[in-house]
Amino acid sequence: MPATTVLRPRSRTLIIAATVPLALAALLADDVRVRRQLDAARKDPLTGLPGRDVFTDRIERLARTHREQLHVLVADADGLKAVNDSLGHAAGDALIAAIGHRIGAWAAARGGLAARLGGDEFGAALLLPPTATARETAALREELEQPVDHNGHILRPAVSIGTARAVDLPDAAGASRLLRGADMAMYRVKTREQPSGYTATRQDAYTPTVHGRRPGRSGTHLPVG
Repeated sequence: MPATTVLRPRSRTLIIAATVPLALAALLADDVRVRRQLDAARKDPLTGLPGRDVFTDRIERLARTHREQLHVLVADADGLKAVNDSLGHAAGDALIAAIGHRIGAWAAARGGLAARLGGDEFGAALLLPPTATARETAALREELEQPVDHNGHILRPAVSIGTARAVDLPDAAGASRLLRGADMAMYRVKTREQPSGYTATRQDAYTPTVHGRRPGRSGTHLPVG
């Protein structure tokens, strides 16, 4: 058999063998790129924080594995409309961005996760001993209310924070109940029905909603009770 006849199949084998790793590398690179694009799409462009879906998923996982220490906080910026009306939406965006960055750094420093839940509302999920709830909530409020310098204007954020602890609720209570409890606790603080640092009760977590919205929000007429 001529030498050339023998070499041709081997050449094809070498070419195929060299091509397969390159193809796999390209597929892996595409997969990484797609994952990064999806991760970026799931983050709020103003604050860089993840959204509600990522946040609730983290709460569900922590509720299954670290229920005794799981804290869910909801923080709401007070007076944002007044800032928008007096200084413009760019100032309001600067305020939201500052609050988002601060709550994100605060949660990350404690091994937790913060998210922008929508508008001027933020959430944080982290593990804390129950004895640290009041101290850590006060520390977060102090951090979020630091002044923000925007184009020479000093903005002074005011926030209301509500906390729900998984240990205070039934074992079956998942992310939706914890979030509802924290949201109700925040609302009670915001309306001065309860003092700053208020922690949600079972009643808060199981408060009925109107079309999925907390009583007291615009468009609802169910009294808080």
